[in-house]
Amino acid sequence: MKKFFKIFSVLLLIVIVYLRISIYPQLDLISGFASKSVASGHFLDNRSLETIQQGDNDIDKVDWATNEIDDKSRFATADVYGLKKRKAIYRDGLGALLINDNFDVTKPYLVPKRTQIENNLPFPYGNNEPIDTLFADIDYQKLTAAVANAFDQKGQKDKRTRSVVVVYKDKIIAEKYADGFSKNSRILGWSMTKSITATYFGILQKQGKIDIMKPAPIAEWKSDERKKITLNNLLQMNSGLEWEEDYGKISDVTKMLYIAEDMTTPQIDKPLVGKPNSTWNYSSGTTNLLSGILRKQFKTHQEYLDFWYNSLFDKIGMHSALVEVDMNGNFIGSSYGWATTRDWAKFGLLYLHKGNWNGEQLFDESWSKYVSTPTNTSNGSYGGQFWLNAGGKFPNAPKDMYYASGYQGQMVAIFPSHDLVIVRMGLKEDPEFDFNELLSGIVSSLTKKNTK
Repeated sequence: MKKFFKIFSVLLLIVIVYLRISIYPQLDLISGFASKSVASGHFLDNRSLETIQQGDNDIDKVDWATNEIDDKSRFATADVYGLKKRKAIYRDGLGALLINDNFDVTKPYLVPKRTQIENNLPFPYGNNEPIDTLFADIDYQKLTAAVANAFDQKGQKDKRTRSVVVVYKDKIIAEKYADGFSKNSRILGWSMTKSITATYFGILQKQGKIDIMKPAPIAEWKSDERKKITLNNLLQMNSGLEWEEDYGKISDVTKMLYIAEDMTTPQIDKPLVGKPNSTWNYSSGTTNLLSGILRKQFKTHQEYLDFWYNSLFDKIGMHSALVEVDMNGNFIGSSYGWATTRDWAKFGLLYLHKGNWNGEQLFDESWSKYVSTPTNTSNGSYGGQFWLNAGGKFPNAPKDMYYASGYQGQMVAIFPSHDLVIVRMGLKEDPEFDFNELLSGIVSSLTKKNTK
């Protein structure tokens, strides 16, 4: 018996040491993700705690968290078996903010000033419902089947599509939502927000206020080899800077999103591990650095906040859109953009029309070509904060397709040769979700007569 207890004690000690070394440090990230996800989903989209836990938070390890919502004070908390409790507070105009113990919740804060388009135009240029339009050369039976096939049948959780909207020649030709979601549901775009962040550089460049070919204005880089990094290199994820983008462990990206007070700075401290314009490496830290650079283009914080809305979102009627901020008031341009599926489609249409929105040119036509041109060493898969099909990732979809892409399979796909935008929002990504089948199925429902 003594021998048994001795062996048991040793094994127990080994388990405790293992948990302390490998699991305990991750609890901050787990409870941080959980509380932030609950606060955002509940206060931005009115989802219930049960819905969020069974949908957004049913991820390995994240489902360990115990979550609570305080509707009166508008915050959410999460802990893992009573350990590492984290809190996310909600603020109108700014979304949910994951805070630490040092954050002063009583300190005054600024919010973006919004404007509302008021006209009687239908989607996409106004607030009215889209006009029902039948195109003679669309195979609607094939189109409907392709869209329906993207959704789970009742009781299944294999594809986990939440919404699909297909816009052809500025008209919605297909639209479908999973149970619990509708045209009014705000859905997190995750890294599709990167494409939004890049757009502001296109807007500023058209206004003559920035030159992306010039060195990035980072004081910490001026005395070493990093001074050669240009804004273009950052936009193309081709800076040569070190960065680990791994969401399954404690890494640069998880520490930034769930620990950092100022998310614009983690990439600044990283050394070169390659050469600018010769070493492609996907980095959310780079996009948040770009958000910080955008902030420096304005004299005041209020101007920075307003610019994201008055130059883009409210300009094209994306009134549901909101990008959340970090503890220092920086837009988290890498990850936290929310909008309805129809509003995500408007963003795609802006690029389909090469920056022209109902007669107003928001960015130069050349900008859409810039973001959709392959970056050096990306094997034709990446442009300027947009992903590309130039390398044939989706073999049965057109090669000129380019797209905003986010974690768990968010996509705004732009097809210049077909006058087409496809939006899919969900919880499964390639290869678990067959994007090639969805995209090619929709495109094939359009005859050659209807393509450019």
